[in-house]
Amino acid sequence: MGTAAGMLAEARKCLGMTGRPNKITREYASRHGDEYLRAAWCDMGVTYWARHSDNADAVLPAGDRAYTVSHAQDFKNAGRWHAGTTANVNEAKPGDVVFFDWGATNVIGAIDHVGLVEKVLGGGRLQTIEANTSDGVRRRVRSADVIAGLGRPDYSGSGSSAAGEEDPLIGLKKGDEGQAVKALQELIRAAGQGATLGKTDGEYGPKTAEALRLVRKSVGSEAGPKYGDQVDGWAFAQLHAAVARVQGKLTLKAV
Repeated sequence: MGTAAGMLAEARKCLGMTGRPNKITREYASRHGDEYLRAAWCDMGVTYWARHSDNADAVLPAGDRAYTVSHAQDFKNAGRWHAGTTANVNEAKPGDVVFFDWGATNVIGAIDHVGLVEKVLGGGRLQTIEANTSDGVRRRVRSADVIAGLGRPDYSGSGSSAAGEEDPLIGLKKGDEGQAVKALQELIRAAGQGATLGKTDGEYGPKTAEALRLVRKSVGSEAGPKYGDQVDGWAFAQLHAAVARVQGKLTLKAV
């Protein structure tokens, strides 16, 4: 059996994927039929990450899932379901499977969407990795009002490995390239600085640094000339505060 850290690592590999059919929907369709090639794929993503990280037994108690309601019910049947109260959200663990209802209930039958908890931010907020959000795999910040509940997989060694790992965005600096930079750029865009950022190209250049500086300024930082040059712990916290504020002003009906 795998670990929560392994589940998260597999999900991070898919960050930035967009469109369908894609490798996630193709693999699911190969087992369950071509109708899944272009179907909603949030739970197919969770299924894919579980299967590719040796976590199928833990994350998929009743086997593959593409339908979020059935998946949530599987966790409830296994005695591993936690309703989406603010208290439970604050006690979430990295690697938990998080289910959403845009109608703001905790009713399993009303669930619309699913993702994976990457980090607990406090105040009833989670940083997640989700498939099929704006038809891609992206990081999001979600709050308890739209979290219907959490399924807690019975990971092997989950007590410390995922919770203690440092986020891969921390330590990024000007000149860096790659998938982690793309994830940073997506968060900057979600924080309202897409126009300054320009392309999501995976290159931490002057535009990314300036956009990050402006994000930090938007939540009260002095944001001097070098404030966007590196993602330290304080920059990371300010970035997520800005994303949460922006998302709080928008309708949460759309994924």
